[in-house]
Amino acid sequence: MKLPFVFINMAMTADGKIATGNRAVSTFSSRRDFEHLLKLRATADAVMSGARTVDREGVNLGPGPARFRRQRLQSGLAEYNLRVVASGSGSLSPGAEIFRHRFSPVIVLASERADERKLKSLRTVADQVKLCGENEIDFRRAFEWLHRKWRVNRLLCEGGGELNGALFRARLVNELHLTVCPKIFGGRNAPTIADGAGVLKLRDARRLRLKSMKRAGDELFLVYDVLR
Repeated sequence: MKLPFVFINMAMTADGKIATGNRAVSTFSSRRDFEHLLKLRATADAVMSGARTVDREGVNLGPGPARFRRQRLQSGLAEYNLRVVASGSGSLSPGAEIFRHRFSPVIVLASERADERKLKSLRTVADQVKLCGENEIDFRRAFEWLHRKWRVNRLLCEGGGELNGALFRARLVNELHLTVCPKIFGGRNAPTIADGAGVLKLRDARRLRLKSMKRAGDELFLVYDVLR
C-alpha cells in the first residue's frame, strides 16, 4: 500500500529541548519560525499532532491567514488541510480548541486500548475516530488508511516528542525540518524532538543527510533527509 510523504517540523533550543521540564514553556521561537511553520502547512494535505500538544497548546492545526490558503489553492490543494490528532489512549479532551473550529475535518487516531467511553465522547466532536493497532497506534496502517480514504499525499507532523519518536521508530519519516533557537533550557525531564523508548544500539539510530541550512538572525533553519 502507498504511504504519504511524512515530514516533521520542530523548533528546539540549542540543547535539544522542545519545552521546559514542567512543560510550562513550549513556545520560544521567533515570529519568523512561525511563518516558516505556516509555509510548510501550506504544502501539506494533512497536519498532525499528538493529543498532549493539542490539549496543552490550544492549537487548531489550520492553514492560517488567507494568503496561505491562496497558496494552497494555487498549488492544487484544498483550501484547508485535513487535521489529524494521535491519541493512543483516547485521552484527547472533547473540549479541545481544535474541535471549536469547523473549517476542515478532524480525524482522531487511537488504539484499541482506548476506553470506550472516551471514544464515544470523541466521536461526538471529531469527524472520524479511527482505531489502528491493539495497544499502540499502528502508524503505518493509519497512514495507509489516510492516503486511501482521505487522499493524503503529504503529511506534516508537528510533535510532540513522543509522537515524533514513534514515527522515527516505525521508519515513516521522510524529512525533518528543524529550527535551532538560541536558548538553553536544560533539565533531564525536558522533552526533546524524539522521546519514547529510543534506540539501544548505535546501528539502530535513524540517520540523516543535511539537505539545506539557512541562518536568520540567531536561529538556524535546517532541513534533513531521513535515510532509509
